[in-house]
Amino acid sequence: MRILGVDPGTINSGYGVVDGEEEMHMVDCGVINLPSRLPMEERLRSLYNELSKIIAKHKPSEVAIEEPFIGHNVKSAFAIGRAQAIAILAAVNQGLPVYYYSPAKIKQQITSYGQSDKQQVQEMVRVQLRLSELPQPSDAADALAVAMCHIQQRRLNQWLTEHTPK
Repeated sequence: MRILGVDPGTINSGYGVVDGEEEMHMVDCGVINLPSRLPMEERLRSLYNELSKIIAKHKPSEVAIEEPFIGHNVKSAFAIGRAQAIAILAAVNQGLPVYYYSPAKIKQQITSYGQSDKQQVQEMVRVQLRLSELPQPSDAADALAVAMCHIQQRRLNQWLTEHTPK
């Protein structure tokens, strides 16, 4: 199972590709940087094109996307929602199923604490993927965490299905 995790944004969108059959292994990660001086429509088109290339290159079986955190900045949440929609479109246009996880769920799954900070998430991603260095930048680490969260959730769901009395 190969999962593409996406940490959507209209200026910086993180992506992380993780294989998760037996053990989890990082395949690739990075950030799609979109110049803030470009109109929103141009940034979204570039994001779509770059995500489509990543999907074509790595051929994930599923895509996991972090849901926007609303917080106090509604304008920022709307922008992230646009980027999330573009990630969804890039995935479904290539026939991939899409799954969504809240920031708290991702943190809980990766660090066992739903209020972890970015550095704690980066460190646990490094440890669990057996990386020699912290994945950089934090947007890429967050995207890896999204993919890892999905793999762990799928494993849990499968275990529950197999061990639940019928």
